[in-house]
Amino acid sequence: MSVLQNAQAHYKSQLAGGLLSVEVPEWETTVYFKAAATFAQQAKIIELTNKGDLVEAMVETLLQRALTEDGKKMFTFADRAILLNQVDPEVIVRVVTAINTTKAEVGN
Repeated sequence: MSVLQNAQAHYKSQLAGGLLSVEVPEWETTVYFKAAATFAQQAKIIELTNKGDLVEAMVETLLQRALTEDGKKMFTFADRAILLNQVDPEVIVRVVTAINTTKAEVGN
């Protein structure tokens, strides 16, 4: 296999892996997420971060990466304003930090 094929195979295994999770007792739920994200998912987050809009980037991370136990998106675009204005920012920071720093143990 070529280096590019190896890189593709590694990434596919990251995306295909099981869901990771973070317990959120304040929300009485568990937020699930994949260990890896596509550039398409990360594009808006990267753009917001580069503009210095870190709060918006964290909310975008939740919109793009937070999943239910069955792998469906937990939040929709329509939830953005509520997440920005009516949800404890400390909880959002904790959840997004877990999403951004937790890596799968398999294949690493």
